[in-house]
Amino acid sequence: MSQSVYKAKTNVVQRLFGRTKAVIGVIHALPLPGSANYDGDPIERIYEHACAEARRYADGGVDGLIVENHGDIPFVKPEELGPETAAVMAVMTDRVARATPLPVGVNVLANGAIQAIAVAKAAGARFVRVNQWANAYVANEGFVEGKAGLAARYRNTLRARDVAVFADVHVKHGAHAIMADRTLTELTRDAQFFDADAVIVTGQRTGDSANLDDLATVQGSTSLPVVVGSGVNPENVGAILGYADAVIVASALKHDGGWWNEVDPERVKAFMAVVREARR
Repeated sequence: MSQSVYKAKTNVVQRLFGRTKAVIGVIHALPLPGSANYDGDPIERIYEHACAEARRYADGGVDGLIVENHGDIPFVKPEELGPETAAVMAVMTDRVARATPLPVGVNVLANGAIQAIAVAKAAGARFVRVNQWANAYVANEGFVEGKAGLAARYRNTLRARDVAVFADVHVKHGAHAIMADRTLTELTRDAQFFDADAVIVTGQRTGDSANLDDLATVQGSTSLPVVVGSGVNPENVGAILGYADAVIVASALKHDGGWWNEVDPERVKAFMAVVREARR
């Protein structure tokens, strides 16, 4: 593929994590103030939970962390998020960053690109995940537009261009029929053209594995690092790392495989043993 329309970039996975084939553990925050399921828990309990999860991941040997407000189901569109979400996530992310030496990222659901950049700047996080960076799609939350232009300008205003953008391609929990003329290859190139630093491939929903054919298509469509963002488990991680520069994993490392449960240290250690073998 011609690279003439793309800026040359260093491999952001290598830069952030000191290696490729990296493992990024997801910290699913408890419900935050303002969300439907927040029951008035003391804020310190929310922070303590996130830091405990971070330490479990770090002790198991993962390479990085990403803080995500997954407890805020059902999610709303970014313009409907209150300022309390970014405020609490900024403090929580700062606490997580201090709890371990691992690089930390941020994902503000749903598709809160600008909020995530604000959190990253405040907390010293190294990257953000944006589920719809370019184009648009019909999601569980309704019609969601990519905010690459606004978010990139906002990042520059904050002098936060060192915060990397990991952008989903054909993101889970959504339908792309409105873009039927944009193939997976073109959607991947769109994300790169709009200055993403890495692209993420997922399955259809949380816990669903990415299709290896889709993963191969994305890898062949971009010079950016490719990350798998759902459904990674000990049985498939070896095959996935044959294509991907990194994996973002949560459910497979939780007690009983449920994303809502705490991280299981034994699952993390067992998973990382499989990863180390795959790296060889």
